[in-house]
Amino acid sequence: MKANPMSEQMKRGEFLRSLGMSSAALMAFYCMGTSLTSCSKSDDPAPVAGTPTTSTGLTGNSQTSKGAINFTVDLTNPDFTKLKTVGEYVKVGDVLIANTVGGKYVAIQRLCTHQGQDGVGYRLTSNDFLCVAHGSVFAIDGSTKAPAEPGQAAMKLYKTSVSADGNTLTVTA
Repeated sequence: MKANPMSEQMKRGEFLRSLGMSSAALMAFYCMGTSLTSCSKSDDPAPVAGTPTTSTGLTGNSQTSKGAINFTVDLTNPDFTKLKTVGEYVKVGDVLIANTVGGKYVAIQRLCTHQGQDGVGYRLTSNDFLCVAHGSVFAIDGSTKAPAEPGQAAMKLYKTSVSADGNTLTVTA
């Protein structure tokens, strides 16, 4: 009895040739390795639950496009150790975190509310945030200071909390 051709599994190369792909395109697909071996559900990796962790000392979500801001930074990690110094700041995803006067951590949105510029930085001498793109100034509570454009919105302020040992900073919406 002859097997049903629809039930036979087609090899990757045969499938790609049936699409009329060139030899160069076929080689590119072959060089990609086993990631294209099949499309069956049994080969799909299981989704990983939990909060993504990166090697930069950051866990959680620091991008507003992916939901509510909720992340933790490891202040002992080289990417974030400067935050232990008053006057220093870092940009993490959509958030700017500063160690302000008195060692208080303040987290605000990274982009200026005037034209969405990424020129905002913390100024220790005046204990505020300045957007160098157009000169907008924001207080540490996110409110606008002069000079501000008429009707310019305040910066979004996020909650911060530090662990008891002072080595972990959590930022939430």
